[in-house]
Amino acid sequence: MNGLFYIASMIAVIATFRAVTGANAVHSLLYLTVSLLASAAIFYSLGAHYIAALEAIIYAGAVMVLFLFVVMMLSYGPGQEAEEKRITRPGTWAGPAVLAGILLFELVYVLIDRELVPENAAAHGPKAVGIALFGPYLIGVELASVLLLVGLLGAYHIGRK
Repeated sequence: MNGLFYIASMIAVIATFRAVTGANAVHSLLYLTVSLLASAAIFYSLGAHYIAALEAIIYAGAVMVLFLFVVMMLSYGPGQEAEEKRITRPGTWAGPAVLAGILLFELVYVLIDRELVPENAAAHGPKAVGIALFGPYLIGVELASVLLLVGLLGAYHIGRK
């Protein structure tokens, strides 16, 4: 399991670096999606299966689709058709596809060999996560909700016109 952890960590670092240094917003979003999936693989390799599922479903799925829609909505202009043709070339998707393929290989390998799950990892189910979030971390959760509300109001204000 250590090898899978290190491979997923390496993919997360590479994808995050490419997401931060990318010149194109759509490419950066693709690399950020791969980075979030690698983070889910890291959580899974550490024994936090529920958190890994939440990471993959909520962040890599829903939030990244929302980000992609926002980028597509805000970047529409006169030269957008030529930009879309340039973005949709197969070579553009090669980097994220290779990193996502490595993560897919890791997933299949872990599902085939069930002995890779660490024995000393504590099972963190929904009840334990809920008690932790609304217990000692209540202020952090409330601050995050206020931050999301401010982001929602900002997006409404920008997209209102």
